[in-house]
Amino acid sequence: MRIIFLGTGTSHGVPVIGCDCEVCTSLDSKNRRTRSSVWIQQDNTDIIIDTAVEFRLQALREGLTKVDGVLYTHCHADHVFGFDDLRIFSQRTNIQTPIYGNKPTIEEIYQVFSYVFRKTQEGGGKPQVNPIVVTESFYINNVRIIPVPIFHGELPILGYRIGKMAYLTDCSRVPEESLKLLEGVEILILGVIRYEPHPTHMHVEKALELISILEPKRTYFTHISHLLEHRKVNKELPDGVELAYDGLIVQV
Repeated sequence: MRIIFLGTGTSHGVPVIGCDCEVCTSLDSKNRRTRSSVWIQQDNTDIIIDTAVEFRLQALREGLTKVDGVLYTHCHADHVFGFDDLRIFSQRTNIQTPIYGNKPTIEEIYQVFSYVFRKTQEGGGKPQVNPIVVTESFYINNVRIIPVPIFHGELPILGYRIGKMAYLTDCSRVPEESLKLLEGVEILILGVIRYEPHPTHMHVEKALELISILEPKRTYFTHISHLLEHRKVNKELPDGVELAYDGLIVQV
């Protein structure tokens, strides 16, 4: 498995518009974060988790040319607003791109991108997708996907497990039954927004508590705000835990 971090930023991205803090003005490229998304490659299958606002730019930067399926965690703008840029993939193959999410997410996608699902003047085209509500494990080609129900504040969203890797972004709480789905995970990708507690996201201390329960070999923090400076925070984190950054590639 190959994991490419397309984006690692929180909903504002980093730098934040109009902010002159240390991180937003940093010259370190690892402090420049587009909105969070990953590209998973396994068994000649290319899977995207969330189409971030900058999805087109992320795809061009990393050389993405094929998408076999998209896993959506939830329907907040920073996770879905790159949706329209999926159209190039279905135009090339003339095959609908399967997109997956829980029921609230798929329903929101139908509403937010209603033009995709009704007859309209196409112009430059629109995505040809097959929305699928997931409630249990499923396959994209030969790759098994396990949806992991988690909470984003009070909003029920999904994380995903693929083999020994789990991706949990925008997570404030993992219910007991979902902890069982994460047993044996070796690579944990976890949304962590800042040091201070947050009502709808994990902060550093809470994330480390979850890591102590799951005991993965490696953990990468994503969905990172401008309150976490890359090099400083990495020096303070325990072995096996680090901030991800845009363009990071992890081989599993």
